[in-house]
Amino acid sequence: MDQVKVLPVRTALEKQAFLTFPWKIYRNDPLWVPPLLSERRKTIDPTRGMFFQDGYAELFIAWRKNRPVGTIACAEDLVRTKTHGVGECMIGFFDCIDDYEVAEALFCQAETWARAHNLVALYGTYNLDREDSRGILIEGRDRPPVSYCGHNPPYYQSLFERNGFSKDGDDGLAYIIKVDLEDPEIQHLLRLADKVRQRRNFIIRGGNLKDIEGEIDRILELQNRGLAHFEGFTPYTRASIEAIVLPMLNILDPELVLFAEVDGKTVGWFPGVPNMNEILIHLNSLRHPWDYLRLLRYSQLKPRILAVKSVAVLPEYWDMGIGVLLFAEMARRAHAKGYEWVDLSVTGEGNVDTFPLAHHMGARIYKRYRFYRKPLI
Repeated sequence: MDQVKVLPVRTALEKQAFLTFPWKIYRNDPLWVPPLLSERRKTIDPTRGMFFQDGYAELFIAWRKNRPVGTIACAEDLVRTKTHGVGECMIGFFDCIDDYEVAEALFCQAETWARAHNLVALYGTYNLDREDSRGILIEGRDRPPVSYCGHNPPYYQSLFERNGFSKDGDDGLAYIIKVDLEDPEIQHLLRLADKVRQRRNFIIRGGNLKDIEGEIDRILELQNRGLAHFEGFTPYTRASIEAIVLPMLNILDPELVLFAEVDGKTVGWFPGVPNMNEILIHLNSLRHPWDYLRLLRYSQLKPRILAVKSVAVLPEYWDMGIGVLLFAEMARRAHAKGYEWVDLSVTGEGNVDTFPLAHHMGARIYKRYRFYRKPLI
């Protein structure tokens, strides 16, 4: 068998090969949503990508017979290293043909890179972003992923596990919820919310686009304090929150980015964004001029799914029913806006706060993502 060589990405042509390699894996996969190459170029660019404000990375391509057969990114998140006191190698942008020899070569390169930077383990997958396409999909291939969620062939799980990777913490779960206010479970949730409102002067408001800087400050506090109890949590920086929020401004409906207030203080948030993957799946990443004709056709499509990407409440307000209010109000507003489904992803399988509320809305788990880790000591 011809030798596999894993080499770093250096030239513009190699960078293009890295970015377009996924088409070799997914071109016949009807569930794959091609990413916008313009956004991917920005993500991997050290001068523009948000990750590089607090980290560094290197990209690699596996070659056989002068053809690309796999890709991987190796990185260190310096905020994570400072928080946990030990450096580990984040891997991402992993794509590979169904050939263990190629995967083994990619993982071997990642180990070499990690050791050269004094990092003690591999973990992932994260595409230089803690929100975008994280984890390996191991269950749930009956519908495409929603925005910020990934998709991969079934054989990726065996490639990781055969190489000695093991499950790292909770699996990430994606819930799907039918928006039906007549559903008995949602009606029960709405009644619970009414009782919560009677206890105190709670206010649920939409996002304020005229005060984006202030909203980002509030989101930063909510994410860092409201999620800090989860094992392995790494604090968000302001830059990382900006990287999440700012690209959404042109597509989000501020009435569906919910904030909870108590006595004038913002104590929780629950953001819903249109599932733009319902449009992007038709556009082929706008790689060719004729793809823009598809954009003209599909840009008028109204997404049927509202994607909810976080729920965070300040710890001192956890026992006051804030989550109930946010879930109930989202159900009301999503229904009023004509959404048929709400997606809640990705939520840790051990998240005892989210599961009961999702259950009250009739949620079912429809995708499962696994995070992997491999110690190098």
